Amino acid sequence: MGREIVSLATALVPYPPERVWAVVTDLDCWQWRSDLSRLDHVGEDAFTEYDRSGFPTRFTVTERRPLSRWAFDLDNANLAGRWAGEFRPEGGGTQVTFTETITVKKPWMRFFAKGYLRRQQARYLADLGRALEQEGGT
Repeated sequence: MGREIVSLATALVPYPPERVWAVVTDLDCWQWRSDLSRLDHVGEDAFTEYDRSGFPTRFTVTERRPLSRWAFDLDNANLAGRWAGEFRPEGGGTQVTFTETITVKKPWMRFFAKGYLRRQQARYLADLGRALEQEGGT
């Protein structure tokens, strides 16, 4: 499968960790994500996300430390890896750090994987910001 590809995204969001954590980890309320068409629970610690074209990615939660860290393994037909979200109070807001570490299953995808991850993470952060704004204002 080849070497791991790592993409890191950080942002300071002007909302308390409790609020950011609640939005990010609420698997029943995923509609704020512009990249998803569906999300199915597959047990307490497992879920499957479907992108806009219906392509599934399976997730298994590996760590849940409320208000501080949420992590899971991920797998689909093209890649496998890990995602970790860290939440830290800072200046009345929350410093979020999202780290995605993947290995591609098709060698030619390696050329596109880092850019793909960066775009996905930027989209996720933009969607998260909008969701937090709409979720009751500040």
